[in-house]
Amino acid sequence: MTDEDTDGSATRHREGPLEGLRVVDFSGMVAGGFATMTLADFGADVVAVEHPQAGDPVRDWGPFDPESGMSLWWKALARGKRSVTCDLSTPEGHALALDLVETADVVVENFRPGTMERWDLSYDDLREVNPGVVMVRISGYGQTGPRAEQPGFGTVAEAMSGFAHVNGFPDREPLLPPIPLADMAAGHYAVQAAMFALFEREVGPGGDGSSEGQVVDVSLYESLFRMFPGDVEAYDRLGQVRERRGNHHSNAAPRNVYEAQDGYVALSASAQSIFENLAETVGHPELLDDERFATNDARVEHADELDEYIAPYIAERTVEEAIADLGAGDAVVAPVYDVSDVFEDEQYAARDNLVEVTDEDVGEITTHGVVPRLTRTPGAVEHLGPRRGQHNEAVYGAELGLDGETLDDLREQGVI
Repeated sequence: MTDEDTDGSATRHREGPLEGLRVVDFSGMVAGGFATMTLADFGADVVAVEHPQAGDPVRDWGPFDPESGMSLWWKALARGKRSVTCDLSTPEGHALALDLVETADVVVENFRPGTMERWDLSYDDLREVNPGVVMVRISGYGQTGPRAEQPGFGTVAEAMSGFAHVNGFPDREPLLPPIPLADMAAGHYAVQAAMFALFEREVGPGGDGSSEGQVVDVSLYESLFRMFPGDVEAYDRLGQVRERRGNHHSNAAPRNVYEAQDGYVALSASAQSIFENLAETVGHPELLDDERFATNDARVEHADELDEYIAPYIAERTVEEAIADLGAGDAVVAPVYDVSDVFEDEQYAARDNLVEVTDEDVGEITTHGVVPRLTRTPGAVEHLGPRRGQHNEAVYGAELGLDGETLDDLREQGVI
């Protein structure tokens, strides 16, 4: 591992609205990593703290770049961040961690609840050196409750939140998502809540700010559970439990994925005027006089029957032909893409959803553009994920003031 830094200066300029915001990231894996990646995208100086031997587990996730052997997951998730190493469980590492916290606006961690406390790095410990720090704590079940100290990865959150129960087809088992959905949702909530807490610290309800930080408690299961508006109310009032419907929707019809000659088309036409145009387009104007399809509510109840009129029409056409014909009738329709299609799509290109960067390990590579879009301070991808401990010299030396001899001693002890 190297301490060599491509930007060794203590003064760094970042593009984006969060320039000047300092984030110390004690997290790892996806939820915390996604949150701090987003902050880095918008200009925050994110210092990711990794264990000197193990590093972030995402570094071991494939696929791997064929030449450098580095994880492309890591390159994507750690973009814009700086990496330092520190063994938080040692006295020397503890002291270094507090030195970092003293410089921070936000601290992010996603250990099992109680871990930071065992290392004497609780919120009370952090605010002793930095009363204004906002501590974002991400865990499976949150910091309180009977499950708090249980391990909680995204898989169990996706099951317990209710997502898996409603995802998939009614004649099949519950279906987990193919991406770390609960982690990503928690990452988004963590960013939002950190901004809420910083706003309160700087502005406050009275307009003059409190100058004090606070704890942000984000759980994976709550982040996904919160994305089901109406379900709680429906069960409370009606005893209604949402069930799996495949690609159908409980409040819209027609809505499905249909097979064309050379791929798949996603279609939604629940608005009455759009459905009327769709019925004409697929050659079945008589549907307009059929009570099964007279209203959206009726169509939802008879969605399978309605598909019997739409599916054959699309099956006789290519994706391009189906989209052109259905789109002419104002149907909301699009092709089902894989990532290779994304690379060829004009909409993605027009909005810079794919950007090329030069990475010191893997060379020229394409990555996601920054979203959401801000017109005046849009943020940028400065670089992809760094090597482990790459910024030890810059952060510990140039910024915290440790001399070379001290750094060498810490390396020999395995602290950094």
